[in-house]
Amino acid sequence: MSEEIREHRLKRLQMRSMRRGIKEMDLILSAYAKANLNAMDDAALDNYDALLNENDQDLIRWVTGVEPTPAPFEALVSRISQTFQGE
Repeated sequence: MSEEIREHRLKRLQMRSMRRGIKEMDLILSAYAKANLNAMDDAALDNYDALLNENDQDLIRWVTGVEPTPAPFEALVSRISQTFQGE
């Protein structure tokens, strides 16, 4: 992936992280994205992109541990939860 295409993708993912339907998810995901997107490889970015397609009501329940996270997102949601709880 060219550097320009990657940079565009990172900006798009950062924007999608900030503009959610629930303010709590805006805060959680934008903080996580800001801290982690640049270090992610393409596979991790693909997984994060897929996560952003999920409903905010589901995401908040997964991140807070109210409901179990689906297998494809378990590790990612765990990192998001740990990052946010560490603040």
